[in-house]
Amino acid sequence: MVVKQVKHWLVTRANAARWRPIQEWAEARGADFSQVRDGQGFLIEQPKALPGPLRIEWGEPQRSYMPGAELRMRCEMRLHSDLQLMVLCRTLMEELERAVFEAYTDTLKTRVDTDTPEEMRWLVMFPKLTSMASQLVRQRYGVVGVTKDLAHDWLDGELSTALAQASQDLLPEGHPFVLMSMRGNLYLRTQMDEPDLPKVQAFVRLLETAAREAHRAANKMSDGGAWPTTTSIAWTPSVRPDAS
Repeated sequence: MVVKQVKHWLVTRANAARWRPIQEWAEARGADFSQVRDGQGFLIEQPKALPGPLRIEWGEPQRSYMPGAELRMRCEMRLHSDLQLMVLCRTLMEELERAVFEAYTDTLKTRVDTDTPEEMRWLVMFPKLTSMASQLVRQRYGVVGVTKDLAHDWLDGELSTALAQASQDLLPEGHPFVLMSMRGNLYLRTQMDEPDLPKVQAFVRLLETAAREAHRAANKMSDGGAWPTTTSIAWTPSVRPDAS
């Protein structure tokens, strides 16, 4: 027991030095920084962030498709619950589509399990956006949404520019990355083996851009009439192993 406590103390102390730049940056923003249990990651919470309360986590992945440690972010926006949109690395999209197709066609299954992550279910449920102004964004990312119009409104403009810029260095080709608008919030997941302050800052800026653009798209939809609903969308996968 004593050995375990000493080991935990040593790990916590080592991480405190290792993550000092990130902690100082977080505290300068008015956020709380803490190490998670067993010192295997950290948590940053900033209730008064703009454009909405921000939560940042780094540590063990929560998704099986993340091959290493994961950076997770959530920006609370209180958007319409049916503003369901997603942009993800195209390589990852193709991998998830194959997984969904294999799960659906398995002789032991007649449907995709309801506990399947939204990332996979949305590839089945929602239409893909194929018309994008940026050729680079079209080549590197896949985009789906409850409607193509909403997805286009979200992506068109600052978010497209930010994604194109991220493709230059922050998100090399094939790097696992998911950005989603759901349950009224914005979420970001990406692989990050070691937390790096400049990269964390860059991903925060990307999330903030996506949040502002989601708010703009939501306002445009509200001005235009009734929101689309997902309650009647049936489970009828249209993906194939070679889907693009």
